Amino acid sequence: MEKKATRESYGEALVMLAEKRPDLVVLDADLAAATKTGIFKKAYPDRFFDCGIAEANMMGVAAGIATTGKLVFASTFAMFAAGRAFEIVRNSIGYPHLNVKIGATHAGISVGEDGASHQCNEDIALMRAIPGMTVINPADDVEAKAAVLAMADYVGPTYMRFGRLAAPVFNDAATYKFELGKGVQLKDGKDVTIVATGLMVAEALEAAKALAEQGIDARVINIHTIKPIDKEIITKAAKETGKIITVEEHSVIGGLGSAVAEVVTESCPVPVIKIGVQDTFGHSGPAVALLKEFGLCAENIVAVTKAALGK
Repeated sequence: MEKKATRESYGEALVMLAEKRPDLVVLDADLAAATKTGIFKKAYPDRFFDCGIAEANMMGVAAGIATTGKLVFASTFAMFAAGRAFEIVRNSIGYPHLNVKIGATHAGISVGEDGASHQCNEDIALMRAIPGMTVINPADDVEAKAAVLAMADYVGPTYMRFGRLAAPVFNDAATYKFELGKGVQLKDGKDVTIVATGLMVAEALEAAKALAEQGIDARVINIHTIKPIDKEIITKAAKETGKIITVEEHSVIGGLGSAVAEVVTESCPVPVIKIGVQDTFGHSGPAVALLKEFGLCAENIVAVTKAALGK
């Protein structure tokens, strides 16, 4: 299966978007080569602005440009976009509900060798808490590109999360359609539901295949829009399967698992078991090895699911 990092998909999608949107401008904080906005810079140098290593200031600049009616994408690592610049994002973008799209790359444990200081496992929780902020976490190249193009037409602040590690491309570009706030059921099942987001969706699909070989029929749902989350698809899964396993490359506090649990407790109380970073910091190491160490892999999804079912 082809693999591609969603940060690359992001950079390529910006170029695709620029051809249709002459009002598009892109900002970066001295990381264009890493965030892949450099692809846009090369194609449209007059519409690209490097704000330097000053992420909070960049968010303020993005807010100002948005007030003129331009479509603004502001990009840097997730740790800096959601962490360092949080107060400006909240007060200058979220509070006035400006049309700024934050392209945050290098999220999660899979940043690898960069270590705990750069492995942002708290960004979804931070961005979910900002009133009116839309939070998107695409799972593969096809979904990432479609999400960027779709969100350009949505008016309002948006946080888009992209990864450094190459991810399997499982969606079909010819048929895939991104729908804001809609989860995608990738596999039906009656025994348990695995709800995943981002890099973990491919792992969830692999786990479901392994579970099927052991006689366990697992439903798999991809949640690319964590806020607003698809309450209907989650409630239906809770009613029909009785147990939910959530999987995310993020802290189990405040991320996908928390969002799913909030829906379930309101509509159909069933057990929700969270797989993610367990209230700890990461550390430096090869990305794939770290994912396995932190249980963010198909093997652990299988083990946790079997334990939850008492098998």
